[in-house]
Amino acid sequence: MSDVAVAPARPAVGGGFRSFAWLWAGQTVSIFGSGLTAFALGVWVYQTTGSVTRYTLIAAATAIPTVLLSPFAGALVDRWNRRKTMLLADLGAALGTVALLGLLLADALQAWHIYLIVAVQSAFGALQFPAFSAATTLLIPKRHFGRASGMLQFGQSGSRVLAPLVAGVLISWIAIEGVIALDLATFLLAAATLLLVRIPEPQRQAAGAGAVRPSLWREAGYGWVYLRQRPPLMALLAYFALLNLLVPFVIVLATPMVLSFAGADELGLVLSLTSAGALAGGLLMSAWGGPERRMLGVLGFAPLIAAGFALAALRPSVPLIAAGLFLAFFMMPVINGSSQAIWQSKVAPEVQGRVFAMRRMVAQGTSPLAFLAAGPLADHVFEPLMAPGGALAGTLGPLLGTGEGRGIALLLLVLSALLLAATLWGLASPRLRDIESQIPDAELPG
Repeated sequence: MSDVAVAPARPAVGGGFRSFAWLWAGQTVSIFGSGLTAFALGVWVYQTTGSVTRYTLIAAATAIPTVLLSPFAGALVDRWNRRKTMLLADLGAALGTVALLGLLLADALQAWHIYLIVAVQSAFGALQFPAFSAATTLLIPKRHFGRASGMLQFGQSGSRVLAPLVAGVLISWIAIEGVIALDLATFLLAAATLLLVRIPEPQRQAAGAGAVRPSLWREAGYGWVYLRQRPPLMALLAYFALLNLLVPFVIVLATPMVLSFAGADELGLVLSLTSAGALAGGLLMSAWGGPERRMLGVLGFAPLIAAGFALAALRPSVPLIAAGLFLAFFMMPVINGSSQAIWQSKVAPEVQGRVFAMRRMVAQGTSPLAFLAAGPLADHVFEPLMAPGGALAGTLGPLLGTGEGRGIALLLLVLSALLLAATLWGLASPRLRDIESQIPDAELPG
């Protein structure tokens, strides 16, 4: 891959949108295939082991490599050709899928195989986010960053809506081996779309005669230096780090909470309706682009996420849980899209790989803590509290009910309160609330 490249002329807006559309379509198809496999493997691990902790380890194994490797991935993205970088990420994910398929065909798949393979896939996937985000910045005008982010989340959410439903049907028709083979085909399709698009490269400063390129370690740390010099961006990063500590608890515990009183088919329905909320929110963001004041899109909609989590916790009811999670996830594309537009507007294109990767490491670095803590907290703290005769069964039992899954519901209420408190802190902080007037826009096309 090329270390230093001179940027070609930026494409016309129409061409840029066509390239972005191809890029978006290929990645959406790939995400759908991955969703098929993730649903099938997740249900398999939980139903085979009966352990919430072992189930949540899949999410932890996915999150930890991404967090640890993101700064180095970002430095490589800023060094390498971004299309080739995304192709490498797709290839790594495809190889992991081949390994899963081989183990299944040999009737040798075990839970630890899944943890190891998804960790390797996650390591390659660490390249995907900064490369895709940085490429998007130069493909489209900055006034459409919010819409582009909405399109991406619309595609991701649409895949999450369909994947649980389609996976349940496909497993009965072509078994889990067929589902994973289909996932492999989607990786190949994503790679094919990458080969069709022309992604502009940013202007990079060429090293002078005798100059020595900084080490990868030094370049990996540059994103942190850049952020430290811009305190409002650090405040935004801290807010999302807190959100990414709270929200993953709900994401990973929704499955065992539903399975505590319902079957896999009803779980698939809940997960699909949850993702339908995100799909609708992504569609809204794609058409609207978010509020003109981006921070209003972040802080103004977060209380509704907290309300959705609280609603889902109230009773062991599939319609109530689905409604609460639909509301919460409907708000997330607006929050994420508004945040992404701020970052793309404020960070110079030539350093976005490093800055976005460091941003991802810090903002999502709290997610593995949630994934690792969710199972033990549910199994050993909150579930015993709400068991019949538990310490809180008498006081909170009339509100939430008692028995299996009700401790998880109590944990959701606690998370809802913490999310609301974090948002109130953000609204009270001028550094965060007024970030758009404090940080000048970077020089971007459009």
